[in-house]
Amino acid sequence: MTGPSQPEAIPGETISLQESRRLAKRHKMGRAWYVLFQAATMVGIIALATLLLKIIDQSFGYVAFENEVDPQSLAVDGVLIEDLPKEALVQILQDNISVGVFRRLESEKPFNERSRSDVYDLVVQRVVEPKVVHTWPLSVSLLQRSSVLAEAGEKYPEAYITFVSWIDPQFVTSPQSSDPVLAGVRTAILGSLWTIMITILIAFPLGVGTAIYLQEYAHDNRINRLIQTNINNLAGVPSIIYGMLGLAIFVRSLGAITSGSAFGVGDPSTANGRTILSAGLTLALLILPVIIINGQEAIRAVPASLRQASYGLGATRWQTVWHHVLPNPIPGILTGAILAISRAIGETAPLVVVGASTFITFDPTGPFAKFTTLPIQIYQWTSRPQPEFRNIAAAAILVLLILLLSLNASAVLLRNRFSRRI
Repeated sequence: MTGPSQPEAIPGETISLQESRRLAKRHKMGRAWYVLFQAATMVGIIALATLLLKIIDQSFGYVAFENEVDPQSLAVDGVLIEDLPKEALVQILQDNISVGVFRRLESEKPFNERSRSDVYDLVVQRVVEPKVVHTWPLSVSLLQRSSVLAEAGEKYPEAYITFVSWIDPQFVTSPQSSDPVLAGVRTAILGSLWTIMITILIAFPLGVGTAIYLQEYAHDNRINRLIQTNINNLAGVPSIIYGMLGLAIFVRSLGAITSGSAFGVGDPSTANGRTILSAGLTLALLILPVIIINGQEAIRAVPASLRQASYGLGATRWQTVWHHVLPNPIPGILTGAILAISRAIGETAPLVVVGASTFITFDPTGPFAKFTTLPIQIYQWTSRPQPEFRNIAAAAILVLLILLLSLNASAVLLRNRFSRRI
């Protein structure tokens, strides 16, 4: 006796069911990857926001100062220094600082050209000499103000408390100093601008020219394939290796040129070749592979039909490249250059190897001068044990970010201008 017969499977229905299951599985996998990508984006945003908040938190806040000299002891005929005229403030300054320091201040800018507020600031800095005894971050200063004032009154009864913005016009326009209250980043900003200017002038034309040659002129042979492979590998070499290369070539081998002594314009203190020019050339080597690779990719994206149409009208190869091929990838080339320059302006390791100064108080006057940069300045301040140096390091990071964003914004505007022309 046989059991009830089973209905025969319909092939079409079986295939549809299998397809439905596979489709559901693909949708499920797609949703999982979508959630994973969203989570990765959120983690990146949170990490970046945390970093920025930490920097801002250290750049502002309450500070407890103690004066080396009581300002009331400097009063003249009962008139406090806040109300004294400029001439009396100059006299107080002259009576309380050394002759050499007074002459140096006079040589930097004559006192008859200084405003009263400038002279008053000098009296406070050089005579009253306020010293930082404690700092509080911005979050604590805003959310626990009463606790801050109570702690200051208990631990620092002779100090006065004030809210300080470590990044201000004086910080940007003052040179480096061993006193964090007087220290500024003017020298480091000028050093960074000099260095990045030389880097751009060297790396951009060389990188774009190499990309054009490799993409439009070079034949597919063993030598050119070897060159292309080396360029791709150089883009991933650690930056400190470029620093060692710059030390060997630009500092030691070509020191007479990079120091300016070969032209009779160098300074004796930079005869060893540790100059802005050496730093700029080293950073140019660092970003050159990146500019070349991005330039090649942008040129490769230009349709071949555009070249063929130009050749069909009788144009030469150079006319085709200059008038038809090159205008199209300029936005992509500039995008790669922006990324490369952003990397160069934040580099520290190769500049340390080449010989950037960690403490320098005079401004660079040309490509053959000693130098420091903002990343070097930040590194030097963060290594100091005093907590107030971490505050000015955070302020210097904000200055570096502003400088970087300003340069990038200028490059983006230039790129968009070329994009509209196309």
